[in-house]
Amino acid sequence: MALSPRLDLRQSQSLVMTPQLQQAIKLLTLSNLEIESFIAGELERNPLLGTEEQGRSAAPGADGDGGADGEGEGDGWGEVWGDRDAPGDPVTADRLIAHGDGLADTPLDVDLVAETFHHDGPADAAPDHGGAGVAGDNSGDRTGGGTQDWEPSLGGGSDGGSAASADGPDFDSFAAPAASLGDHLLAQAGQCLSGPDLAIATHLIDLIDEAGYLRAALLDVAQRLGVPLATVERVLGVIHGFDPTGVGARSLAECLALQAREADRYDPAMARMIDNLDLLAAGKLAQLRRICGVDEEDLADMIRELRGYDPKPGLRFDGARVEAVSPDLFVTRRGDGWAIEINGATLPRLLVDRHYYAELCAGANKASRAWLGEQLQTANWLVKALDQRQRTIIKVATEIVRRQEGFFQKGVAHLRPLTLRQVAEAVGLHESTVSRVTSNKYLSCARGLFELKYFFTSAIQAADGGEAVSAEAVKTAIRTLIAAEQPDAILSDDTLVDMLRERGFDIARRTVAKYREAMGIGSSVQRRRQKALGMRAA
Repeated sequence: MALSPRLDLRQSQSLVMTPQLQQAIKLLTLSNLEIESFIAGELERNPLLGTEEQGRSAAPGADGDGGADGEGEGDGWGEVWGDRDAPGDPVTADRLIAHGDGLADTPLDVDLVAETFHHDGPADAAPDHGGAGVAGDNSGDRTGGGTQDWEPSLGGGSDGGSAASADGPDFDSFAAPAASLGDHLLAQAGQCLSGPDLAIATHLIDLIDEAGYLRAALLDVAQRLGVPLATVERVLGVIHGFDPTGVGARSLAECLALQAREADRYDPAMARMIDNLDLLAAGKLAQLRRICGVDEEDLADMIRELRGYDPKPGLRFDGARVEAVSPDLFVTRRGDGWAIEINGATLPRLLVDRHYYAELCAGANKASRAWLGEQLQTANWLVKALDQRQRTIIKVATEIVRRQEGFFQKGVAHLRPLTLRQVAEAVGLHESTVSRVTSNKYLSCARGLFELKYFFTSAIQAADGGEAVSAEAVKTAIRTLIAAEQPDAILSDDTLVDMLRERGFDIARRTVAKYREAMGIGSSVQRRRQKALGMRAA
């Protein structure tokens, strides 16, 4: 074997992912609100990009062309960007990834001539007269041999305006952030403490968790601050008097005791009950009654009082702002079919200003023209990628609605088992692409707001050997049976198995227990104790 250097030619294959292809794949995962933030950043970086509102206020010569070849009319993402008459099959993202051809400026997992979209919400649809179907080309979305029409978009025209401006200002943006528990406690500490005591109180407040409990040993705090333990205990006693009552407690018993003192109900009997909360949780009321030295009526009154206290007082001051979930898709009934539409209210309509590009290139040097050309290419790709993202989401959602029609008509009990692979094979996409499309996307229908992942559930074999049922339908049946049980007839897991089999669900006892625990429902013993306590406290 020779050890001398030499030159060899070798042929190999490798996966090539261009930045544009990576960006298009990333856009599939983002929700509409995340897309809006992403577009805001692109508008700041790229001078050739603009929104429809900017285009309306611009000079008459501004061009709203959004296509790579100049054929788009620029009335938003609803238009088809690019050459409509291009021959051959469209190149999908799966093909690009599989062949490593990341340089091809072609669509990603989308049929550009299948549908167009012109709406911001269900209100933009034309009224349904006499049960007529939705206008539009739906030849590729009909079930074989059936009567259901699967509409990829709502019919009717649109003025193309922004829904944000039509709906008025967003008053949520004017709301001040809620005060956190720490800020609330620090404000009270500053009013009644000063000097070293205020410093100790500040340190203790920092150690209080979101539920309002002090999760630290006072001896460790005293050693860390270099102060006597008695001083730390005294300052903690001051914190115990702060609002909300019970904050700064080191255990549930201390939290309830503080609230009982505030209500002037902390007598010896109540103190013994709080010291024996384990007996109360176990439902050993006779033993607890003997320890407290009260009769059944007094014990029931004490339990009723205890149930009115807040075991986690700090949660009232959750400083995190609750953001409302904005749907990415609307599903509405139209005649004999379903209309599926992207929520355009949260999607700014992008335009590419080619006249501005020509004006800048006219007096620019070679380096500036190269930079402007790069910005134009980036803008064209972004508009095309956003349009392809929209169409891919519509395609996947259409298949989900077609397979889960029973849910939209009759409810969760008719939810069918569904996997990502089944949808991917039906729409001609890769399973990973379907997973990206259904991540962080929400669907709004007459039954409520649901995440797209909600419609993918495992299968449970039917007891009569028929078609398998969805695991979510089984969970709903378990929840319904337990909610209807009587206090003197608590259903065990074995009884639930028998009742589910009568309903056609062939399920094992351990599966019932797993689903019950996943829904946060206690065992039959725990439920019996809870109902007994509830009846005594009622």
